Amino acid sequence: MAEWTEISATARQSDGKGAARAVRREGRVPAVIYGDKKDPTPISLEHKELWQQIRIGQFLSTIYVVNVDGEATRVIPRDIQMDPVRDFPIHVDFLRLGEGARIAVEVPVSFINEEESPGLKRGGVLNIVRHTIELRCLAEAIPEQLEADLTGLDIGDSLHVSAITLPEDVELTISDRDFTIATVAGRMAEIVDEVEEEEGLEGEEGEEGEEGEEGVEGEEGGEE
Repeated sequence: MAEWTEISATARQSDGKGAARAVRREGRVPAVIYGDKKDPTPISLEHKELWQQIRIGQFLSTIYVVNVDGEATRVIPRDIQMDPVRDFPIHVDFLRLGEGARIAVEVPVSFINEEESPGLKRGGVLNIVRHTIELRCLAEAIPEQLEADLTGLDIGDSLHVSAITLPEDVELTISDRDFTIATVAGRMAEIVDEVEEEEGLEGEEGEEGEEGEEGVEGEEGGEE
């Protein structure tokens, strides 16, 4: 299960564009905590500490305990705005998590037993369709990852979500279809297609060259 990570924050007295710009000038990132039938709480985060959490990965599926001036609040990030030019965080929305809260969250997929896939052994390529799967579960029971077993997959085979075992009391947010997680494609088939395409282009160039030579000969005969 996912662990809770503590992050420090400071309460903001006002919430608006001007106040947010002032916070950024101080090297901090404005944010807000909302939800659980309580009023929104404007806060600010230290830029360096926040950026470290983002770089670790899975930021939007990690539960945090935000320590706001000594008061701890359990949250999960729901949205992060990045500067379009300099690519650093400029605002974060946190969802406050009450007791027994169920949330939708993206969980990464880990592919195992590649050595047990006949298709991959024969030079096939694993084509990953979904790197993450969205689940609905208790906030305190978010899986760190889901395992997709490649055992027995041959070239041309597909792995669907129904082949993945979900933890207890965890459900898919997409339940109306058995969507594809990955396929095994044949590398040699791709190479053959490329060779045939190149040969076709060479043939067309050769035909054009022959027509050009005949045209020149005909013109020379007319001059004689």
